[in-house]
Amino acid sequence: MAEDILAKAMARPAIDGVRVIGVDGGAGSGKSTLAGQLAELSGAGLVEIDDFVSWDDFAGWWPRFDEQVLTPLLAGQDAHFQVRDWANDWRGGSLGGWKTLPWQPVVVIEGVTCTRLATEGRLAYGVFVDAPADLRLARGLARDHGQDHDVRELWERWLAEESDFFAADRTWDRADAVVNTGSDPASVTYRV
Repeated sequence: MAEDILAKAMARPAIDGVRVIGVDGGAGSGKSTLAGQLAELSGAGLVEIDDFVSWDDFAGWWPRFDEQVLTPLLAGQDAHFQVRDWANDWRGGSLGGWKTLPWQPVVVIEGVTCTRLATEGRLAYGVFVDAPADLRLARGLARDHGQDHDVRELWERWLAEESDFFAADRTWDRADAVVNTGSDPASVTYRV
């Protein structure tokens, strides 16, 4: 599946010299797995939205991402961005150190709302990864199990925020490919 998606993305023209491939979708849908596969197969750089988002800032991180990552890459420059301090702040509310992603001709960005309307005309290819909400919740709770804090309420609030955002933004309507990880095996629908 990842090989086919990558082939379709690489067949697209670069935008301002770079092919930015966005892998969006709800938490627990399998975005990170797919994005990692795409980056590994292509040798692309990978930027994870977890470096920007926090439990208390679902969508407001976008201006910082745009300024520090997307705009520089499209200008042929390195992306130099400040990341959330997840190690010292389990809710991700604090900023920590900096990362640099050297400019390269292919970059994968991965994370919730990373293919939002503001990216229209700026991404070479967009993928929306989906699964039923109850499955995504179970995956998320399993992933966060054993931490020193209860995250069920945060996950439930997060899923509701995602649903509202995606409905208003119509994110999946712009996706070039929609991956459903709720079936076994996962399925892909190509829009174009």
